Amino acid sequence: MSIKNKVKVKTFTGSGSFNVREEMLKDSKDLLDDVEVTTVAQECVKLKQKEDEIAALEDQLKNKKAEADDISSRVIPELLAEQGLSEIKLADGSKVSVKKEYRCTIPKDEIRREQCYKWLRDQKLEDIIKNNVFVTFGKGEDDKAKQLLDLAVANGFEPQQKSDVSWQTLTALFRERIESGLDMPSDVFSTWVKDKTKITRK
Repeated sequence: MSIKNKVKVKTFTGSGSFNVREEMLKDSKDLLDDVEVTTVAQECVKLKQKEDEIAALEDQLKNKKAEADDISSRVIPELLAEQGLSEIKLADGSKVSVKKEYRCTIPKDEIRREQCYKWLRDQKLEDIIKNNVFVTFGKGEDDKAKQLLDLAVANGFEPQQKSDVSWQTLTALFRERIESGLDMPSDVFSTWVKDKTKITRK
């Protein structure tokens, strides 16, 4: 992009009025008018087009994933079930099988989270709960921070306890219980079970 510099010399003859500020603004506008903004505008249009194309492709990808998930979790499992099959082999040697996919997580809602932990403890499954205990100490109490939790409580501190269970661990427990015919309350935990088609390529 090239910018053409234009210098105008104003001569004041002493007759009439001469507004320096207005003349300077006029000169500035003349210089801006001479800037080749067409290239900038064209690049802006190209950027907008690319952003629109990306958005369209992302929508297409989202739709394709939804279509693939429907074929994987509904269409193929139903067709195989109608034939009494759990897996088949394709002409190219690929093996197609359908298995259950499980997912179980702790809800974000604090009340439901506590209900989850209570249920796990009532079922004697508290071993999978990970606890983080935090104790806040003031300045100059670094030595106390090194003491055990019970000593901190004995000294009048109020430890903050945060419990957590990783979704992988919880999902493994969920799958184990369901496959063993045991229940896991879906009104407490966030759970789902669906069929999943797996294609093992040769």
